[in-house]
Amino acid sequence: MIYFVGAGPGAPDLITVRGKSLLERCDMLIYAGSLVNPALLDFAKPGCRIFDSASMTLEEVIARFIEGEENRWLTVRLHTGDPSIYGAVREQMDQLQARDIQFKVVPGVSSFCAAAAALRAEYTLPGISQTLIISRVAGRTPSPPNEDLALLASHGASMAVFLSAALIGEVREKLLAGGLAPETPAAIVYKASWPDEKIVRGTVDSLPAMQKELGEDKTALILVGGFLKSSYQRSRLYHPDFEHGFRRRKPERETGD
Repeated sequence: MIYFVGAGPGAPDLITVRGKSLLERCDMLIYAGSLVNPALLDFAKPGCRIFDSASMTLEEVIARFIEGEENRWLTVRLHTGDPSIYGAVREQMDQLQARDIQFKVVPGVSSFCAAAAALRAEYTLPGISQTLIISRVAGRTPSPPNEDLALLASHGASMAVFLSAALIGEVREKLLAGGLAPETPAAIVYKASWPDEKIVRGTVDSLPAMQKELGEDKTALILVGGFLKSSYQRSRLYHPDFEHGFRRRKPERETGD
């Protein structure tokens, strides 16, 4: 069996229990190069065949899968974060399906979750935003025309911009072109949950300066939106006046209002 496993955002203890168990039992491990914390490789048992996919093509990865299948090995394909986000995982699964090779997917904690934790932030705040847009600026991998970053920014939703720190000037221009005010709060989180995690806060207008201060343009996540402000509306979910199937509305004498 082949397992596509989400490694989590970086910290070894943020991989899922299921993912860790598979790492401990696998016979072959193919991991996503520098994007995966090497400390996770220590979970592999002695004798496990370990390959860094950074220098491999899709065809070479599939060849390893086939080798594992022929030898009846338990193979783990370790992807950073969660495999479903910028993991180039679909093309691998399609190749396996075409060969009738069985596989399963184990989800992981994405870096956008770890970044919010590092910032002590919540993407969905009442009166601010109820939507999180996960995207990237077009680089060598183009974006569909209707997903241009400027068009996405026009919604005013919370945004997590992946794989774009090296193009920070273009990110700034796209966000401003989409109608975001220059003073819209922004943050750049480098290696969220890693020991060398770094955070820089500022505004959309100051993104290039923030990037210069950070000094890193790889594995850095750009977060933008009003959710980074200090003001928001109280949630209705836990308000004493809000009634739902598990809680009745509290009378004024009980709430002290």
